[in-house]
Amino acid sequence: MRQPTATRRSTPAWTLLITGAAGFMAALDNLVVTTALPAIRQDLGGALTDLEWTVNSYTLSFAVLLMLGAALGDRFGRRRLFTVGLAIFTAASAAAALAPGITALIAARAVQGAGAAIMMPLTLTLLTAAVPAARRGAALGLYGALTGVAVAGGPLIGGSLTEHISWQWIFWLNVPIGLVLLPLARLRLAESYAPNARLDVPGTLLVSGGLFGIVYALVNGHAAGWSSVSVLSGLTVGTALLLAFIRHGSISRHPMLPMRLFRNRAFLGINAAGLLMFFGMFGSIFLLSQFFQGVAGYSPTEAGLRMLPWTGMPLLVAPLAGYLSDRIGGRPVVVAGLALQAAGLALFALMLEPGVSYASQLPGLIVGGFGMALYFAPAAGIVMSSVAPGEQGIASGANSALREVGGALGVAVLGAVFAAQGGFASDRAFSDGTVPALWAGAGAVALGALAALLVPGRRPMDTATPARPKEPAAQSPAAV
Repeated sequence: MRQPTATRRSTPAWTLLITGAAGFMAALDNLVVTTALPAIRQDLGGALTDLEWTVNSYTLSFAVLLMLGAALGDRFGRRRLFTVGLAIFTAASAAAALAPGITALIAARAVQGAGAAIMMPLTLTLLTAAVPAARRGAALGLYGALTGVAVAGGPLIGGSLTEHISWQWIFWLNVPIGLVLLPLARLRLAESYAPNARLDVPGTLLVSGGLFGIVYALVNGHAAGWSSVSVLSGLTVGTALLLAFIRHGSISRHPMLPMRLFRNRAFLGINAAGLLMFFGMFGSIFLLSQFFQGVAGYSPTEAGLRMLPWTGMPLLVAPLAGYLSDRIGGRPVVVAGLALQAAGLALFALMLEPGVSYASQLPGLIVGGFGMALYFAPAAGIVMSSVAPGEQGIASGANSALREVGGALGVAVLGAVFAAQGGFASDRAFSDGTVPALWAGAGAVALGALAALLVPGRRPMDTATPARPKEPAAQSPAAV
């Protein structure tokens, strides 16, 4: 049986630096392109549907392949597959920057998402194995700070690069970072494998097909119509395949994602909370970034700067959240963070209208940003501590996949609410559509806070009893 290996060169600091930088790039590219779409359309042409696919092709391949990426890492080596995913992501970023047309850009974005899907779930597994349990909360806090800033700061970074240099630089930015990280990952990360890891081909096909059908339907619902054959077929077939995947995970001897993990309150609660959190957050950021530019009249850079009290908060608060989770446990920090995030969106919904002053927006920005920052680090710690060490890779992949699906669902649903209640005809119409969408987002995040109450109130390292007896220490990456 293949055993995990470690070297003296693998230290918590190096592992945090490498995985944090890689996670930042992958999370950043979720939303970095949104503020660059007008410039891309002017340069490369393309219809509205093409521009939507410039955003959605990344989300689609990312969500569909996350579970497969985690399973490959467990089987063939987490450091090895992390390096492969990083190389694919870096090469695809260069291809996107060099794209001669909109079709080539969409294809490059899809490959980018595939590379991110391979490396992203392995970042948490590698970090968890390298950091002692007593310091894990603080390390995951710093990792969560980088991820939170990347997700929420995408519009600012994309807008600034597009306005002051060119839209191609939102992709060129990844290339030098990736080229530096590749040799560092080879030299400074320890290799590890999941004990007795096997590839679950039927499970991989079922979950990949199911996620593809549902996410494809979600990202095309507005353009094609929710009652169209393609959308209804995607939802129907995708749901059927996911139900078959659930049954497979319940009866198979070696499934990709054992359904027994969801009998664990911590694993169930934090995954439900993550899906609902990203539902509300992604959909709200998508609309508010457009409100700042289309209604308030700010440039992309000005809009991003005015969102800093929200988007920049994880840098300040997430390390503190990691420390608190070490001291008092992850559940109260996560619940408080989700409650504050819901309150921040509600404050926005209460005051949002054409001509609203920036001072009136600040309470919602600050409260929401503080809540978002509190959520990220403890959530990662709860996911990784809720399963046995050999199942951490697939647990991380499942958590990331559910959050991505939640984000796609949030953009689709909140966008549908916006279109039903308002539109782009005037500033008043935009506000009329955004307010009910923000209430829907706030409600989803509040439900996430309730779901997080399922997590047992214990210290992160003891958040839940592992779903199966732990393997011997010699087989555990964390033990190494």
